[in-house]
Order: sequence, then structure tokens, then C-alpha cells
Amino acid sequence: MRRPEAHEYGSFYKGYIDLTRGTSILQNLDDSFQDTLVALSSLTDEEAEYAYDEGKWNIKELLLHLIDTERVFVYRTLTIARGDKTKLPGYDHNSYVKQSEATKRKFTSLIEEYSIVRQSTIELFKNLTEKMLNQIGNANGFDTSALAIGFIIAGHNLHHLAIIKERYLPHVQEN
Repeated sequence: MRRPEAHEYGSFYKGYIDLTRGTSILQNLDDSFQDTLVALSSLTDEEAEYAYDEGKWNIKELLLHLIDTERVFVYRTLTIARGDKTKLPGYDHNSYVKQSEATKRKFTSLIEEYSIVRQSTIELFKNLTEKMLNQIGNANGFDTSALAIGFIIAGHNLHHLAIIKERYLPHVQEN
């Protein structure tokens, strides 16, 4: 496998891709998944409702954001890998979080859903051929390869995990 080249994704996504390591989509997806489970699995419902500032998402909302975004990106991957040239729209992640009612859910339910979604994502990428991964489509106004989306999913997860570790967990762990 290889890392995606700059022409395979919008420049906005470079920061996410830069957070990934090596050339394996599968390894990056699994590593970010395992790191997230280690960081979050022991939190209680109350701890998962912590937000570090007014107007910021709490941990439950942030985890559901990861789930929803991954689902959107996996749909993009499937569409592009199958050669469908439909231009795929962006989505309003703030609206998704606002409508999600994540805080009403049990945190263990969100962890379970996150695990199932990531396992499904890994299975999809395991079965994409090199030809499928190299397909280019248009998502959110950018020419994008299926390969790049795999790295974006992992990097997006790592981006939010770093924020969780920096701004959320220190407060939760001190209480």
C-alpha cells in the first residue's frame, strides 16, 4: 500500500492525513480505534458528559461526531471505489451533533456503536483492491481517492483523540 498523494484529497484534509503513520490504512484505522478505546472505555456516563467550555461538545457528542463522520466518509469511500461518479455533498457536522441527542444515551452504547462502525470500516478497506482504492471521485467539492478517505478517517479520529486527551481527560481524571 501507499500513502495518498496531495492531488488525491482537498488541502483541508492534509492535517488529518499528516497525523497518520506509515502506508497501511488498516493499521492506521486499527491503531486509532484501539487508542480511542483505551482512552475512553473506562469513563462513566457523568464523566462523558463533560465539556471543557461553554458551547463545546461533551465527550458523548464528540464520540458520536466520530461515528457519524465515519459513516459519511465510508459512504464516500464505497461510492468512489465502485466507480460511481456522483458528486457527493458535504455535510453539516454541527447540525448532526445538535440533532443527535447524544447526551441522552448511555456512554457504553456509544462505545459499542463506535466499535461496530470501525470494525465495519476495517472490513470494507480489507476488501478494496488497489484499483478500487485508486479510484478518484468528488466529495465535498474535492477530487478524492478512496485511498485518501481511509487515511482521512484515521487522521480525523486521531485529531479528536488528541483534543480529548488534552482538554477533556485531564479534568475528568482530576475529579
